Amino acid sequence: MAMHIIKDRVIYGHPCFGGNRHKNGRIHLAVAPRCNIKCGYCERKHDCANESRPGVTSLVLTPAQALGKVREVMADDELSTVIKVIGIAGPGEPLANESTFETFRLVKEEFPDLLFCLSSNGLALPERISDLAELNLHSLTVTINAVNAAVGARIYSHVIHEGQCYRGEEGADILIHNQFEGLRRAAEQGLVIKVNTVLIPGINDSQIPLIAERVSQAGAFVMNIMPLIPRAELSSISPPTGEYLESVRTQNERSIAQFRGCQQCRADAVGLVGTGCSSV
Repeated sequence: MAMHIIKDRVIYGHPCFGGNRHKNGRIHLAVAPRCNIKCGYCERKHDCANESRPGVTSLVLTPAQALGKVREVMADDELSTVIKVIGIAGPGEPLANESTFETFRLVKEEFPDLLFCLSSNGLALPERISDLAELNLHSLTVTINAVNAAVGARIYSHVIHEGQCYRGEEGADILIHNQFEGLRRAAEQGLVIKVNTVLIPGINDSQIPLIAERVSQAGAFVMNIMPLIPRAELSSISPPTGEYLESVRTQNERSIAQFRGCQQCRADAVGLVGTGCSSV
């Protein structure tokens, strides 16, 4: 399929890339429990049905169970009319779990007309870009919170790369390098790319314009600046106010288009964004 056709399908059909979120829904399949980095704001729970935020799921599924979930949802007359996207966004790092790739293969065989999306921290993106190409993935989200290793070291506790655990600026430097190299390669493959950035007041404010400029140059389509949800090591930091968040988005629109519809949904969300951000 031509790149411009894929881009149009994502833009108009994916609720997290600009598609009408009041008409277009998604299924997040929670098949990826393992993670290769530790973010200071990340607190993952697998059995927290009343909490709606990234990293949370009521159940980690096997690929076969995930396929069964898609069958169940698409057999529902009401849901099947709105579901346009199959996404894998955790609860850990999708690229660090082979179940991610098996799940996409199984679902594609039965539901090839749906859009397929993956969210990643980008650490393993350069080495796994060929695997994503084989899946004919349509869209990719990469979370990038810093371009400076010193700032990154305040956000990431550790990075596990090629069997080694790296901490501090060394780990952050590896992560940041791989994020931008992976993003560049993904753009060359024709993927439509969104970059998520968590706005952490007092830590990465000054990084946002640098991220916006660099990801635009690397081929990203849109940027999603999200407010910090205080958890774990960063639980004492107050999230940005709505006014401050909007001002940062506005300031960076000159570099790259800004997405404003994010609800920071669970890893097992189903349905329309804003009405289906809990497991069903």
